[in-house]
Amino acid sequence: MRTRGTRAGFGRRSVTGVLAVVTGLALLSGCGLPDHRKNDVEQGGQASNEPSFTPKAPVSHGKPLGPDAQVPTPGVVDDNDATAVAKAWAEVVYGYDTKYDTSPHDAVLRATRFFTERKAAAERSYQSASGPGDGWNTWAKHQAWTKVTVSSELEDDAPRDAEQLAYRSLIVDGTAIGRDGWTGTGPRLNAYVKLVRSSVGKPWRVDDASVVEAAAPPSPQQSSSSSSSSSDSSAQ
Repeated sequence: MRTRGTRAGFGRRSVTGVLAVVTGLALLSGCGLPDHRKNDVEQGGQASNEPSFTPKAPVSHGKPLGPDAQVPTPGVVDDNDATAVAKAWAEVVYGYDTKYDTSPHDAVLRATRFFTERKAAAERSYQSASGPGDGWNTWAKHQAWTKVTVSSELEDDAPRDAEQLAYRSLIVDGTAIGRDGWTGTGPRLNAYVKLVRSSVGKPWRVDDASVVEAAAPPSPQQSSSSSSSSSDSSAQ
């Protein structure tokens, strides 16, 4: 796991890139989501009932949270505020505790209170075809939990809120904290979140999200190697 680097290029440029992608493509499932998956694609406003792959080895759910679990527990969230709902969703979806969670999807399931019924049902039936990845394995080695900060980016060209539809651009920046004293980089990404509500005055709910992972900074070894290559080139 590499330590956190600078946030250059991580923010407005990345969010603008997300907006451009979403303009031409259907929204992808979140993080976890999504963060983390590309099989939940909207088709005509409805999620596809057909998986884009055949699950190989479904990942089991995590253990029930114990008293020492380090996961976010948002209190009262203003459901009439689309931004508040989107940020609470991101905080929970990217708040992992690898002592109890088997994969990022366990956190996704903790966030179903912020989903539409359609999205919540899709997440409950979701099965991954692969493991959670090297980053997760590193966190799990240290029994780490993740702590994220979520900020909202206001884009000049973002769609205006409609009575029943809103979009929010979020930046998620996280740290992983091990129970053995280790610390490392946590989730770092941009999320473009789609929220809907049945009518004015009804609660906003997350219906989909498109996620772009932030580029990880180069490791010290990679940096040294690059410097050596540059020096060799100069010498020639």
